[in-house]
Amino acid sequence: MQDIAIEALVSTTKNGRTNGSDPEPERERILRLCHSPRSVAEVAAIVSMPLGVARVLVADLETEGLVRVADPHAAFAGSEEPARNLSVLERVRDGLRRL
Repeated sequence: MQDIAIEALVSTTKNGRTNGSDPEPERERILRLCHSPRSVAEVAAIVSMPLGVARVLVADLETEGLVRVADPHAAFAGSEEPARNLSVLERVRDGLRRL
């Protein structure tokens, strides 16, 4: 399993949206929650699970092609969208506060 950063953005793939319901409720909640990109920290806080558990579930979902995990540093690579970068940072901060 890869080590997913807590600030990595998770989004449900097309396959994840059309896959039907998942028998595991936590995985199903993550798939529904990540229709809009969320950081791993946000996912853990909103789903009320330990960060380590959220990272494992997200990694499993990514392996199955149900979510996409974006490189956390790619969002900050360019300076053409500073407002978006600030928004991402604020969402990660808020997610960490909820932990």
